[in-house]
Amino acid sequence: MILSQIAWVDCFAFLVFLAPQLLLHVNLLELAACAAKAIPHLLLVLPYQLIRERYFTAQARKSPFVQHATLFQDLVIRCVRFAFSSIPAIIGKVFFSKNVALPFLRFRMLRHGFWKSPIYWREVDRKGLKGIYMVHDETRRPDVVVYYCHGGGFSMGSAYFYMEFLFAWVSLLKDAGYSNPALFALDYTLVPEATYPTQLQETLAGYKYCLAIAEDSSRICVSGDSAGATLILSLLLCLSNYANGMKNKMPGLAIPISPWAVIVNENHHNTASDYLDKDSLHLYGSQYIGTKATPKDPLVSPGDCKDLTWWRRASPSLGWFFVYGAEEVFAPDARDLVTMLRKGGIAVETLEEQGWIHAWPVVKLFLCNGQEERQSGLRAMVTFMRERLQPAKDV
Repeated sequence: MILSQIAWVDCFAFLVFLAPQLLLHVNLLELAACAAKAIPHLLLVLPYQLIRERYFTAQARKSPFVQHATLFQDLVIRCVRFAFSSIPAIIGKVFFSKNVALPFLRFRMLRHGFWKSPIYWREVDRKGLKGIYMVHDETRRPDVVVYYCHGGGFSMGSAYFYMEFLFAWVSLLKDAGYSNPALFALDYTLVPEATYPTQLQETLAGYKYCLAIAEDSSRICVSGDSAGATLILSLLLCLSNYANGMKNKMPGLAIPISPWAVIVNENHHNTASDYLDKDSLHLYGSQYIGTKATPKDPLVSPGDCKDLTWWRRASPSLGWFFVYGAEEVFAPDARDLVTMLRKGGIAVETLEEQGWIHAWPVVKLFLCNGQEERQSGLRAMVTFMRERLQPAKDV
């Protein structure tokens, strides 16, 4: 199931679902303070900046993203950039929460003629583990399992917000020849409700859940974006150090999308294109680290792990595929990590999308026009999986 690009009517519907949830979950004084800051920016500053750069700035002087972005894409990313830097996480959490994201997905499905999802899915809610499991045919064992951890700076986001993206991934895996692709998306505890190591423990519990489904660990692909990609990298380092047999159950593939490799990095710099903000990242990263770890702990900040022997043990059996945007704040960290892995003799493939920003495979699916461009990131990831992990019927 692959829906079309987000339209203006979808944006209106999202606001309809969002408004009551904000009133229910956010203090009125906090909402008023946020509105007092946001309204002048959205009505005055943002339109001025958008018009000046798009229509009164020479093409070569525009940011790399604006040079190719549509008006809709440019407007949305400017709004997201303001929100990430200026809106408190307690409000951002509501934007991505189940009670907003799930009705919004159902609205989009109805608008495309789907009364229910053609892909079976169910919620998983047990002690120490929450998430969403989806599979093409729930009556059969899957021949490939994707394990996904969502982004959001550890402070916001949910598996529900990513469901449309994940449905599209399962659909493309089916088209690629897998007979019964499945996916489990983890809903880990956000900060400041919990800090490290809670999220890593939940990530490990999610991987064990996927192992029970797949049986063969080589048929699992672990993936995630941003903070979720960090958890995946930490998971791999953790698994490789297990003495109880888990290090012999490494996944077959890993696809980190825009990984937040170094949690607290003074060399992070805002870019003219990306929507991430280094000050907000530092705040959320510090909250994630909490009081039970240090910023340089490899299981907290995988990019700070320089032990190549450890990385060789932690590498998936069938290969790595790093995906990130050339214009994003985390691009230098991703390049450094890839370079280090390659120096250790570890085979790594990369896709650095020129002119694009953080978590671009997700962003493109929602904001781009033609299906070819919308699916380009996902299709590259599926192609990598298909080349490295043959469908069971072809083995």
